[in-house]
Amino acid sequence: MPVKEKKTYQLPAPGAVMPAEPLYKRAPREDEQGRPLSDFMMLIPHLRTRAPHLIAEITGRIEGVLARHATDVVFADLNLKLNVLWVVVRPNPGICWNLPVEINDAVPDALLVAQPAF
Repeated sequence: MPVKEKKTYQLPAPGAVMPAEPLYKRAPREDEQGRPLSDFMMLIPHLRTRAPHLIAEITGRIEGVLARHATDVVFADLNLKLNVLWVVVRPNPGICWNLPVEINDAVPDALLVAQPAF
């Protein structure tokens, strides 16, 4: 039986600008032990149209929240073209609710993208 090769991911240094590559190629789907990771997406309307210093301020606030949860956050991508923040986290209870709430507290315009409950 073939052995499944584990992928390793080298994240760029904070603030580094990387060429656009599909997220499925950059973002991990499993942790180091092969357990599946969770993710969520937030929309930040009109972010890309704001002045550069405001974009930097908002990005700094988001980075601050993510840094406080560094043990849970595995990957984050802020796509200015789409005004979307995508975060991959370890599947700890409540993280996919509590972390977006904290991001929304820091950036009130940030909206969690979710499927409506029926």
